[in-house]
Amino acid sequence: MTTPLVEAAWLLEHSSDGDVRVVDTRFTLGKPDHGRAVFDAGHIPGAVFADLERDLSAPVRPDRVGGRHPIPTVEQLEAVFTRLGISNQHQVVAYDDPSAGTGFYAPHLWWLLRYLGHDQVSVLNGGLPAWLAAGGSLETEQRVYPRTSFVARLQPDMIVDAYAVQARTASAVLIDSRAPERYRGDVEPLDRKAGHIPGAINVNWAEGLRDGFWKSAEEQRARFPETDDLIVYCGSGVSAAGNLLALELGGITQAKLYPGSWSDWISDDSRPVER
Repeated sequence: MTTPLVEAAWLLEHSSDGDVRVVDTRFTLGKPDHGRAVFDAGHIPGAVFADLERDLSAPVRPDRVGGRHPIPTVEQLEAVFTRLGISNQHQVVAYDDPSAGTGFYAPHLWWLLRYLGHDQVSVLNGGLPAWLAAGGSLETEQRVYPRTSFVARLQPDMIVDAYAVQARTASAVLIDSRAPERYRGDVEPLDRKAGHIPGAINVNWAEGLRDGFWKSAEEQRARFPETDDLIVYCGSGVSAAGNLLALELGGITQAKLYPGSWSDWISDDSRPVER
């Protein structure tokens, strides 16, 4: 199954299947231990936990090149998924908690696995609240699955770097996925400079959700320019995955991610900033 979304009813029926792995991706910026704490307090039965900063990001460089959440090496990611008991044969279902004001951590894992060539991955539509509303229970048991062998088949065409962003063609549309006030440069709570990459348009990732659920394909298509030539970024390459998932739902599959995003862009003071 390669559909971007699964519903809670499907997961209730299949979560204990041997070829399914459920991954809890909850996280809170500025509170690095919060995701693990809420996972320990209660999670979907059988789920394993993948931490944004310990598992799914490389260490931040002193010069900030690569941004606040750099993509780990292929070898590091293979080791993470092998440790979690995820192989190339598993169907992965990622979830987070949109009611906590996020909702992009599960799409980030969805995108990351696809970047590694693993297409059998979906996001739980509505996240943890949808699971509970459908009658799902929680457990505190820490499941440990047998180690597997996860072998990446990297898809390098899915990403671009800052140099490619600067050299993009006139037909390419650059999308800033952050909230409008950060795009405009009115506020900047996380990075040392405010504003956006010159020429970018703003499509807030959060507008792809309604009450924690992803909007329809028609509504997603209406949010974006009518072109496949898209480059998507955010603050550190994480919330932009929410827009990449929305684009996929709308039938636009060729969009690329600038993983370092704004926090990488401003690591070089010679790069222009627009406000």
